[in-house]
Amino acid sequence: MITVHGFEPVFDSDSEVLILGSFPSVKSRQISFYYGNRQNRFWKVLCSYFGDNIPETVGGKIKFLTDRKIALWDMVTECEIVGSRDETIKNYKIADLKILLPNSKIKYIILNGSKAYSIFCERYGDVSIPYIKLPSTSPANTRFNEKEWYDALSAAFKRA
Repeated sequence: MITVHGFEPVFDSDSEVLILGSFPSVKSRQISFYYGNRQNRFWKVLCSYFGDNIPETVGGKIKFLTDRKIALWDMVTECEIVGSRDETIKNYKIADLKILLPNSKIKYIILNGSKAYSIFCERYGDVSIPYIKLPSTSPANTRFNEKEWYDALSAAFKRA
């Protein structure tokens, strides 16, 4: 099995809310940006929360995130993986949040799914920043709950 690499974080010094996924899907890796599978609910939920259309380009998505003070990254920066399935992730490297946290204004962390949450807790569970685990936006998650995402985003942006 070969090692696959994820993406650099999207953030700037004004970022206040950090959303952490697990690792990019095959479709995301094909387009070299987060949540590239059109069936994934991530962009739909995030954009509809703000009352916006989903940007068509990577540049548009980056602008959408930075304009709303949202940072985006994955907990795993490289790993061995079968397809897009989180349960097959092994021999992984964890994101170094020391790259992002001291260089931003993060006040709230949202973890997109169980794998992101468990890896986050493994390394960063004692962080002083409030964080929450949400149901994965993956199309494979049959228990996705849009209201949980809206509630968490509302809480995040009240704090931010």
